[in-house]
Amino acid sequence: MKLRQLVLSISLTVYAMGANAQVWNADLGNGKYKNPILHVDYSDPDVCAGKDGYYMTASSFNSSPGLPILHSNDLVNWEITGYALQNQFPLEHYRTVRHGDGVWAPAIRYHNGEYYIYWGDPDFGIYMVKTKDPSGIWEEPVLVKEAKGIIDTCPFWDEDGKAYLSYAFAGSRANVKTVLMMSEMLPDGTKLIGNSAMVFDGHNGHTTVEGSKMYKRDGYYWVMAPAGGVKPGWQLAMRSKNVWGPYESKIVLHQGNSVMNGPHQGGYIETPNGDGWFIHFQDRWAYGRVVNLQPVTWNDGWPVMGKDTNNDGIGEPVMEWTKPNVGKTYPLTPHISSDEFNSHQFGLQWQWQANQNPAKHWGWSSANLGFMRLNCIPRDENIKTLWMMPNLLLQKFPAPDFTATAKLNFEVNPDAKECGTGLVIFGEDYSYIAIEQDAAGKLKLVQRSMKNARTSKDIETEVASVAIDQKAVYLRSKVEMVQNKEPFDSKVTFYYSTDGKNFKAFGKPFKPAAGRWVGAKIGLFATGSKSVNDSSYADYDWFRVEKN
Repeated sequence: MKLRQLVLSISLTVYAMGANAQVWNADLGNGKYKNPILHVDYSDPDVCAGKDGYYMTASSFNSSPGLPILHSNDLVNWEITGYALQNQFPLEHYRTVRHGDGVWAPAIRYHNGEYYIYWGDPDFGIYMVKTKDPSGIWEEPVLVKEAKGIIDTCPFWDEDGKAYLSYAFAGSRANVKTVLMMSEMLPDGTKLIGNSAMVFDGHNGHTTVEGSKMYKRDGYYWVMAPAGGVKPGWQLAMRSKNVWGPYESKIVLHQGNSVMNGPHQGGYIETPNGDGWFIHFQDRWAYGRVVNLQPVTWNDGWPVMGKDTNNDGIGEPVMEWTKPNVGKTYPLTPHISSDEFNSHQFGLQWQWQANQNPAKHWGWSSANLGFMRLNCIPRDENIKTLWMMPNLLLQKFPAPDFTATAKLNFEVNPDAKECGTGLVIFGEDYSYIAIEQDAAGKLKLVQRSMKNARTSKDIETEVASVAIDQKAVYLRSKVEMVQNKEPFDSKVTFYYSTDGKNFKAFGKPFKPAAGRWVGAKIGLFATGSKSVNDSSYADYDWFRVEKN
């Protein structure tokens, strides 16, 4: 019996590793890499060199946990190792779904043996968290400055011990934008001091300049920042001999005659041999803001990001390049999407739509029992669609083409009346396949879709339904990229199976859409309509992602 369990465990591990290894990997295995290095929506990425490799974080907006922490040894192979925020702050505010709010464009830095992350919440102000172990527990957030409309913050510590913070404005809250600000901070980084001042005005040709990052190189203070908007924009570099400016500026990365729209907003990093690299995002519509890596050379004291293919003095993004020379070759590290639910912890790829409510028991891992349980607790009466339902367990699209399959067992309490659980492709347009119990206690399989979920007053449309007479089912979604260029259209087809071998297409294909500042996501949910003392529930045995 023990040998059989060992063989099964090894088989499942090999299956999961194989599935993930095939979904997307930028490391070509021949000393080169391809872009994007992560075909995953890690929006507004920033990177720093730490004591044991490189660390990246990204915007997480309203999702919880927030501020993902990714680690790499070679800037190409990245692994998510934790989160800096176990909950969004303020806690009570973010127990309600706040699409597009929360953590905007963070910056991560390693300073005096500690890792710092700063971000601007457009509704509350500038926050900071720090730790000595970036893959471990981070300290409670510090509100560095209470404010409305301040975003895209970046700290900088000078050689004389003084500390500074650059930031921008969200026009939607501040009624001003397209300028970059600078403020001095206390050396411990906990509070802004003195008078904040404008150091760059982008109104003359660089609209929506934001997302600044600060560095010092060759005696110059550098501010690097995106401008021009998310999809069509470009990257600026600015330099001055004085931290307060004036700064001279130059466009150092743009689309040019390349196929990559809007290459900008990210972080500059140097390897130990002095080579420069720029990690940035590209907006791919429903796929979100995927992560790219550009080589950086220096010409006449200015950075050229990517390769200047048309000799205009501005870099264009490369789609394939030689991997960074970090003195050693590291193994391929695929993005983890599958989950066998065999741990007492949720996989790090999963996030909820809001902070968990201690009065609402959404679900649990089951430790060594080998499944994950989602409870069909009743949703609030004012929540008519999934858009504002906090207990969606979601993860980012891991690749342009993939198939996700979930095995579940739906245990229903007849007294619970209408309830259900399923697999959702989620964005401002969304669709899902679910197994449901109706008011009469009968089971059915259903596909429902919702258009313009953020603004519409409508309810979900039932696309297809069929009676089903068993509680154990397999639900599947197949995501396919329709065109590998703007606007990166894709389609989703749902399937189901009662034996795990024969899958039937179900309902109608669906075109996924981005969410609020984020790409489409895939995930699981359970919901009910009536309060009972023992809700219906779904036990998810596994969730597996494979390349089509």
